[in-house]
Amino acid sequence: MINRRALLAASAAVAATPALPVLAQAASSGFVRREGTQFTLDGRPYRYVGANLWYAAWIGHEARLARELDALASDGVTNLRIAASAELSPLKNAVRPAFHDQDDVYNQALLTGLDHALAEIGKRGMKAVLYLTNFWEWSGGMATYLLWTNGGRFLDADAPWPAFPEFVSGFYRSPDAIARYHAHIRKIVGRVNTVTGRPYAEDPAIMAWQLANEPRPGGVEATVDRTLPDFHGWISATARLIKSLAPRHLVSTGGEGLMGSMERPGLVLSSQADDAIDYHTAHVWPGNWSWLDRSDMTGTHARALDLSRAYVARHIDLAGQAGKPLVVEEFGYPRDGNVYDPAAPTALRDAFYTVIHEAVLADAREGGPLAGSNFWAWNGEARAAHPDHRFRTGDDAFLGDPPHEPQGWYGVFDQDASTRRLIRDHAAALATL
Repeated sequence: MINRRALLAASAAVAATPALPVLAQAASSGFVRREGTQFTLDGRPYRYVGANLWYAAWIGHEARLARELDALASDGVTNLRIAASAELSPLKNAVRPAFHDQDDVYNQALLTGLDHALAEIGKRGMKAVLYLTNFWEWSGGMATYLLWTNGGRFLDADAPWPAFPEFVSGFYRSPDAIARYHAHIRKIVGRVNTVTGRPYAEDPAIMAWQLANEPRPGGVEATVDRTLPDFHGWISATARLIKSLAPRHLVSTGGEGLMGSMERPGLVLSSQADDAIDYHTAHVWPGNWSWLDRSDMTGTHARALDLSRAYVARHIDLAGQAGKPLVVEEFGYPRDGNVYDPAAPTALRDAFYTVIHEAVLADAREGGPLAGSNFWAWNGEARAAHPDHRFRTGDDAFLGDPPHEPQGWYGVFDQDASTRRLIRDHAAALATL
């Protein structure tokens, strides 16, 4: 249950928001819509092959952006999940530059970089999904909003598990932190693109906004149960705020699914039950969840694939129960041998990608809710700048592997011919449905 206190605490400013204008939205050319368990685009089913390109705004002013988008388009990728936030933070792995600092001074290069990215995405007939903060530390995120409003107290993500998610769960109970975050949402969602002259809210290149990257209500059962009213209140208030600003766009939480919900199906359903949440999301990380032993990838690969199939199937069932579409919007697997060098083969990763692709195709053929997938992530032409494959402040060769992870671990390089062929073949098969 979402109590009145929790909802008001989430954002007093949202209390006067009109009730979901999106639910009565008129059909608009070029905008992705939700109709039951399906996405539609101009009256036709919308299914897609997507990629994560979180750093699009960071390369928005570079010629590289057009080259990367052209490469992705040539592989049949039509949907890009990108970051529309980063908070300047003392956290060890937080990316720099950031969108804004504690005084809400904004980095104009990143804002206009996002403008350029959306303009170029729109030119190619692609769609963007933009997330508006991060549960994790690598872009500042919720932990940074907390330290901006609690006198500077923070915890780094290298603390013993589950100390970091326990700390970050305090965000949902902090009206001051949420107010700062909602101010950022108003800034971004309410922005007018300086390249196209079009308000973001009227841009059909934007498919959806996400509340955050991988929001979860805590790290242990007791905290989760205590936080749930505030967590649900934050979801409802934020989703409705976004809908009031951009009624033509879809909204989703950006959550991992079961792994971000203590593996409780009821929590997945309750956290995405509000009518302002248009679709379900699931993330699949066998190497991070101990399904795959990265020191024995060959010996544990079959088990990892079986568990991944079952995990996706469970989310298809949950989305069906909810009557909403589903996207597997993150899925990642190491290169063979768990090494980071682009020269390392990707045979095991390719088999994992095939599992996800087959699940999307099979469910689409049956008219099910699984509408698409976004692999994590596109590295493209960039390469790690340092022998240890670690990002350092001042680096400008942004990769899909974010600053807290080794560069080359999960990202797909432009030279990964077999993986790119799989993506192209999947896109072609999906287009025939």
